[in-house]
Amino acid sequence: MKISWTAEPKVSYFNILDYIKTNWGENEVQKFIGTTNFVFSKIASNPNMFKKSKQKNVRLGFISKHTSFFYNVGSREIQVLTFWDNRKDPRKLKY
Repeated sequence: MKISWTAEPKVSYFNILDYIKTNWGENEVQKFIGTTNFVFSKIASNPNMFKKSKQKNVRLGFISKHTSFFYNVGSREIQVLTFWDNRKDPRKLKY
């Protein structure tokens, strides 16, 4: 199944990459990108592998213990909605 990204997840993803680069360096950025690609390849073949979120048709996936992402499973594609730093206040989540 195809995975698409809108503007919001791109911004949140690059913010996380910038944070990782600033605090841990380029090697950790590359590891995070690799892990993200691996997880996305898994949800492309098994879109329902992660648990449902509070909202209908939205699922909560995990990249690492510090980073989650929300995605919507449609009939023909998976839409990434946002990435989330798990250390942030969960009351600010909209999913």
